[in-house]
Amino acid sequence: MLDGRRIVLVEDDEIMGASLVQRLTLEGAEVQWHRQIARALPAIRTPRKSLDAVICDIRLPDGTGEELYDTLTRTSHPPPFLFITGQGGIDQAVRLIRSGAADYIAKPFDIAAFLTRLATVMRPRADQEMPPETGISAAARTVDRQISVAAARDTLLLIRGAQGLGKLRLARRVHDLSERRAAPIVVCNALRDRISATELETAVAEVGEGTLVLVGIGELDALAQDRVVAALKAPNFRLIATLGLQGDDASQGLRADLLSMLQSHEIVVPPLADRPDDAVWLAAQLFPGFNARRKEPLTGIAATAEEAIRAHGWPGNGRELRARLMRAVEAAEGGMVMTADLFPERAADEALRPLSDVRDAAEKAQIMAALDRTQGQVGEAARLLRVSRTTLWEKMQKLGL
Repeated sequence: MLDGRRIVLVEDDEIMGASLVQRLTLEGAEVQWHRQIARALPAIRTPRKSLDAVICDIRLPDGTGEELYDTLTRTSHPPPFLFITGQGGIDQAVRLIRSGAADYIAKPFDIAAFLTRLATVMRPRADQEMPPETGISAAARTVDRQISVAAARDTLLLIRGAQGLGKLRLARRVHDLSERRAAPIVVCNALRDRISATELETAVAEVGEGTLVLVGIGELDALAQDRVVAALKAPNFRLIATLGLQGDDASQGLRADLLSMLQSHEIVVPPLADRPDDAVWLAAQLFPGFNARRKEPLTGIAATAEEAIRAHGWPGNGRELRARLMRAVEAAEGGMVMTADLFPERAADEALRPLSDVRDAAEKAQIMAALDRTQGQVGEAARLLRVSRTTLWEKMQKLGL
């Protein structure tokens, strides 16, 4: 019933937890059991493999399941949550359902009913078997799933994200997976070229029943945008547009009605800085191609270099990573890519680190030490660190703990 499914169980009751782990394992699932929120949060936020579901008790020793769920939803799309609650927590569970949680089940429950409820909330198996295109993190897997869904819908599509995140590649993937793949795909790059209304009309004529991709649609002038709106009144083609993140300057010149139409079907690609595991994954994907050009191939990327990749902010996203790795592979003198090959500029100012980096590193070390001393009890750790529990939660979220 659950063969190959990956599940996180958050339950502090030893008897119930052990019983659920035993039954879920017998059903074929891979189960991670955590007894505190502090341990469950990083396991759900940055799993090594994509998760099918989270089973979570509402009352936990270091907080509530609602706090865990709310923390996750601030920065990502968590896996389906099945909450376990006593009769007194049903109102809270209902509130969680309205906030996007998948379902809840009240204690005591029949195990057969529980397994049926769990199977219902989990995403289809095909979603989890889909090979990664954007990355291996939960956020990247969400983008890949949305791309597959968008390919099947044949509606207007807006792909938002900072530069260097491969929005054009994703647009091409939507076309290649869609029923229009036999028809042409025409790309107009308004970020690179000034696209006139006449050129836009020519592109619409060329695309026929295919896909028209407008890169940086917010850069089109008013007349060109008028042509887009007019063409969309009875389109034979499909429009996919790309735009910067909401709140930046990219959409300030875009017609409100055109933006509203596009936002009805929108995919947002998170920056690489929020997906450190994806940065390491992307480097591993790019490395063989760069390495093949060397006269004397390297053996790989050193573990310390991978940690540096994971810790870097990547303001240029995938484009910056590609450029740095290409240069590193070409310049590497040893048998592996080292940190100095990726970030040669650090050698000159290794002794001087930004104060913000020093402060974050020190706070992270102290928080980890306090959590270890209190065995993951956030409230007790906050007392030792002389901060409020809310402040500690915020710092843990910022530092990825």
